[in-house]
Amino acid sequence: MPLYQQCQGCWHQTSHPGVSEASMGSWGEGQRPKPDFRLEVREPWKRWLHVGKWLSPFFVTCAVYFLLWIPEDPPSWLGALVKCLPVLCLALYLRARGSPSLPRAALLCSAVGDACLIWPQAFFYGMAAFASAHLLYLWALGWAPLRPRLLLPVVLVCIPYSVILLLHLPPDLALPFSGYTLVLSLVLWRGLVRGPPASWGALFFTLSDSVLAWHMFVRPLPHGRLVVMTTYYAAQLLLALSAVPRSRHKSP
Repeated sequence: MPLYQQCQGCWHQTSHPGVSEASMGSWGEGQRPKPDFRLEVREPWKRWLHVGKWLSPFFVTCAVYFLLWIPEDPPSWLGALVKCLPVLCLALYLRARGSPSLPRAALLCSAVGDACLIWPQAFFYGMAAFASAHLLYLWALGWAPLRPRLLLPVVLVCIPYSVILLLHLPPDLALPFSGYTLVLSLVLWRGLVRGPPASWGALFFTLSDSVLAWHMFVRPLPHGRLVVMTTYYAAQLLLALSAVPRSRHKSP
């Protein structure tokens, strides 16, 4: 796929065979990325400073959540709001940056799941909301290129772990859990195909859900909730960053 480099005030097209389309594009609405991206070659720190400014509400709301440590308190609508705010901030960030609607919808479904999981009796609805979020992520990540060889390590890890968890689950959760695990495994596969930061986001999401399931159904883990929420927010951030369209930035 052609890349573009800025040279003496002009854009010149050069080939770069080591970079694939799947690793470069922003998420589309079921379409492959278009070759309209540019590389910043001057003062890249300004770009990261700009991104950090846009993401400051996310980091502030994350800090508020961990400072209040809502999971230790009785379930409440305030707790649900504080838990959802970081993900809602990411959805607003994607809207402001002109990202496709699928990742934004996935974040909104995740926020619904966050709220439901505040109340133990709404666990099934929370799992359904997160399954919907993963389906939207899966749709946005796409299926090209396929790269089935990356599915093998996902299968080798997810199937044994899921079998162990199924032995500890209530019978009424076995089927929904199996369906959820299948969707999450597919998201992990497609994230690995896409490359960073989507691959890291999918990995952190899988780690977060795996620790949460073990913590809830097998045995409580030391600092389990802290690990779950830290990896969860990191996953959503990385998936959001992978969905931001790249645009041309010319240096003055």
